[in-house]
Amino acid sequence: MGKYLVILILVAISIGTGLAANADIGDVDALKQALEQDGFTVQQGGIGFFDAIRVYNLGLLPCALGNNPSTKYLTYFVPPAPDHKVPELFAKIATSLAISKNTSAFWNLGQDEAIVFVGRTPPECKYFCYDAEMLFTAFRNETRWIWTCLGDPLNNLVIKTAGTPDGLPGNPFNQTTVIIATADKGIDRRIRAAAQSVGYPDNITNTQVIPSTMLNMGLENSSDTFTLFIRPALFQDQQAGEAYINRVPATILRITPNVSEQLDPFNVTELRVRGTGTTEFSLLDDLNKLRQTILTKYSSLNATELPTSRWFTEQYTGLQTGINTWGPNNDCCYLWTANQPVTSPMPPFSSLLPYYNFSRNPPITLGNDSNEFIIVYGVNHVATGKCSYLNFAPYGADIWNGVGAVHDPELAGTAEEYLPDNPNAKYLYVYKIARNCEGDPHCYELPYGPGGYGIGTNQPLYIAWRLYLEKATRIGPAYSEIVYDRAIKFDPKQ
Repeated sequence: MGKYLVILILVAISIGTGLAANADIGDVDALKQALEQDGFTVQQGGIGFFDAIRVYNLGLLPCALGNNPSTKYLTYFVPPAPDHKVPELFAKIATSLAISKNTSAFWNLGQDEAIVFVGRTPPECKYFCYDAEMLFTAFRNETRWIWTCLGDPLNNLVIKTAGTPDGLPGNPFNQTTVIIATADKGIDRRIRAAAQSVGYPDNITNTQVIPSTMLNMGLENSSDTFTLFIRPALFQDQQAGEAYINRVPATILRITPNVSEQLDPFNVTELRVRGTGTTEFSLLDDLNKLRQTILTKYSSLNATELPTSRWFTEQYTGLQTGINTWGPNNDCCYLWTANQPVTSPMPPFSSLLPYYNFSRNPPITLGNDSNEFIIVYGVNHVATGKCSYLNFAPYGADIWNGVGAVHDPELAGTAEEYLPDNPNAKYLYVYKIARNCEGDPHCYELPYGPGGYGIGTNQPLYIAWRLYLEKATRIGPAYSEIVYDRAIKFDPKQ
């Protein structure tokens, strides 16, 4: 029961049914019938928005899990396996959110089962992916929250859809697709055959491998607990994007064989390789000139330069060490203004707050004084081609609540007033975070709340960056090839 109590406090969901009855997603009923005729039990679930701050404000979550303010993450809501029940606490949460109490965002999975997405991909946006993750596992005789992604995400550059058959170049947005998450080759083949028989071509069907050989799959309380996110970011048409979030034109199916057969597990999939050999380090001299110009401009104020480091460690590190890796997506580089990445082991049922090292650099706050602000600057990694989208966001350091973000289109051209005669200024940016921007167009006003939707004047904070998807490699950029972003806190001199 303890495990379920911990997962309960992770729930942060504003739910839609995800069935979108009028959407063109193919004949799902025919697919269900074909699967049932092949000897499967088929149960239908849904898709909903995971809002960490909302549930933090309700008192159900001790922190906001480092939410990405740029995007509303969607999650699969999956029915329990036959002859099993959703834990009572999960059922109460689902009922309170107006979805079936017989589904859960956090679920166990048998080695011969599958979770299937049938529907349409997000409308045009900078980036989307489907990301299978494990939240809890048994590590050295105790259940720990390790939260790791299971392989590379299925993103908009690799997904097979009606607009990108066999993953070929094309239009992956608002396209019909089938995604099978399973550990077993035989189950995958049977589901693909059923899908083809009712009109879903095999060249739009994707397999997300659940690597059972490195996991503890099963339906018992001690088995691993999984979740699956859809991460759409920065819609071209915001109205269309919100409509998709509110009612996803897709459905989720849990597929369970009625008769167990010999398992034929997939091997652990190879990861896409980060890096092209091209770096941003030729811009270091220009970046240092930009730094000096910023310090000169605000020389009447006290300047505190904040350290920048990697925010998260590698995804599979947690499985080997018991460290909570906080679900890092392989499509992304994560940076933050702290001394070191999160590396502390997380006890199974104690505080979920992350490790934050204040030993050398005390936390900063942001007050109301007009001469108190943060300057964030660095390389515009989208302009250099190192990522598809970039954002930075201020976070409360005590509850990890991202309250708003600045994106790469807002950064374009912002360094040119500091380096007017430098041709490389177009690859750099400068942006301010303040309580009152006083009309500055290149400034983000940090809110006070309510609750986790803001950061109080006495609440410690940090800045975090996300760099998603290098097009050349179809995965996140290599940390060794990017120039780390920077931040300076300015205060009145005493």
